[in-house]
Amino acid sequence: MASANKTTGLKRHLGLTSLAATGICSMLGAGINVIPFMIQRSVPGIGPMVLPAFMLAALPAVLAGLAYAILASAMPRAGGSYIYASRSLHPYLGFLASFAQWFGLSIAIGVVSYVIVPFVRDVAVALSWQKMAELLETGSIRLTLSLAVLWLFVGINLRGGKLYERTLIPLMILMFAMGAVVIFAGFGYDQGDFATALMSREGRAVPSAPVEGFSLKTLLSGAAVLFASFIGFDSIAQAGGEAKNPARNLPLAIAIAIGGVGAFYLLFTGAVYHAVPWQFIAAEARHSDLTAPGLLGYVLSPGWTVIIIAGAAIALINDLPAMLLAVSRLMFAWAEDGIFPAAVARVHPRWHTPHVAILASGGMATAGVLGCHFAGDFFLGVDLLVTSMLFNFGVMCLSLLTLKRTNPALAERIQVLKSPRIHRPLAGLGVLSLGAFLIIHIGKDLAADLAAWYFHSTWLWLLVMLLASLIFFVEYRRLLRSGANTNRIFSTLPPE
Repeated sequence: MASANKTTGLKRHLGLTSLAATGICSMLGAGINVIPFMIQRSVPGIGPMVLPAFMLAALPAVLAGLAYAILASAMPRAGGSYIYASRSLHPYLGFLASFAQWFGLSIAIGVVSYVIVPFVRDVAVALSWQKMAELLETGSIRLTLSLAVLWLFVGINLRGGKLYERTLIPLMILMFAMGAVVIFAGFGYDQGDFATALMSREGRAVPSAPVEGFSLKTLLSGAAVLFASFIGFDSIAQAGGEAKNPARNLPLAIAIAIGGVGAFYLLFTGAVYHAVPWQFIAAEARHSDLTAPGLLGYVLSPGWTVIIIAGAAIALINDLPAMLLAVSRLMFAWAEDGIFPAAVARVHPRWHTPHVAILASGGMATAGVLGCHFAGDFFLGVDLLVTSMLFNFGVMCLSLLTLKRTNPALAERIQVLKSPRIHRPLAGLGVLSLGAFLIIHIGKDLAADLAAWYFHSTWLWLLVMLLASLIFFVEYRRLLRSGANTNRIFSTLPPE
């Protein structure tokens, strides 16, 4: 059994910068360029309340982030979220929450890989490379390129160590630099400039729309949608087995990722809405898919438009290495505990990466790419991810709430915000706020008028929960029959 080994074979090679980059790159992707504007369609009536909804969405994300940071300081191991819940609540609940997280993130990796190609196509269009743009519209070419990009980053993750860092950190810097162009451009132009450009280009005026009265329901619905933008910082916790000075660097990296990304989101979104009237965005979103580059393209020159489209493509690309790291370490942790096939816990003797888990995660993401290509609907995967992560974050807060009582030995290892007097209100508020967001999200999904039941992410999530339950009970029963001391396994930390 893998958990009986003295060492895992993983190396603690990720410093603070690499850990923070892992969280930041997992959080910043398609969301920043699409969700703050397409929310005008998904939450009708949100109008000018997008920024307040963003701030409200940050509250449960910050609470979950604090819970992760506290737990990470006590249990710095690969597959963080699974380890936290299995050691403070029960291995079944830990597996259930982390399996949904793994499934949703794996599908999301496939979605991201598939939607990268249209952004590259838009760069070709902006540069007037029509033949290349037409080629990228071809179904077989798009599928082939999507899979090539995915497996390129699977290869980078397999090699691990320095190659991972040398890929991720420059991508992060480039993404921030190109995103800064959007911020400066958005605040450099005003809505009068946009109205003039719209009239000059298309001969039409900005539509007028009255500002509706304040609606708490609309604000909460908008915040639940925008919460998706904060998913990803948990990738830092999954890398806990490879972090240098983990008790310090894991919590600090989580704080940097949430704080940095939250500020960037607000500046980015505020800049676009400063230049583009929300009335125009709301009207266009009803019948068109909008992006930040497309909206600012009305006032920017073609050269600057190419730069911000390329920035959006890079924001998507840098999701992949960090998310692949996260999902593979979850599988590794399950196998290490003996509730998943032992082969998945193998570590490459030269690269010191869980190569079997990485390849399996790449295979699952490939299924996500193929699903997008043949089904033609990738937003379902995003909704499934949001449901899974709201549940997972709630379980993390519940883990913090109960750790002192259920596993006092591990609770003593906490290095940040040590006082239980802080833990209880923080975790309790996290459980309540995340639970409320989950109810709002599920209610919105079930109320949607869709063609078939399987287009509702809630029913698919419940099927994933059922699959996770079957896997756990089969493997747990096998573990018991083998004579393993399950009390010891699930009350102590795995080896380093």
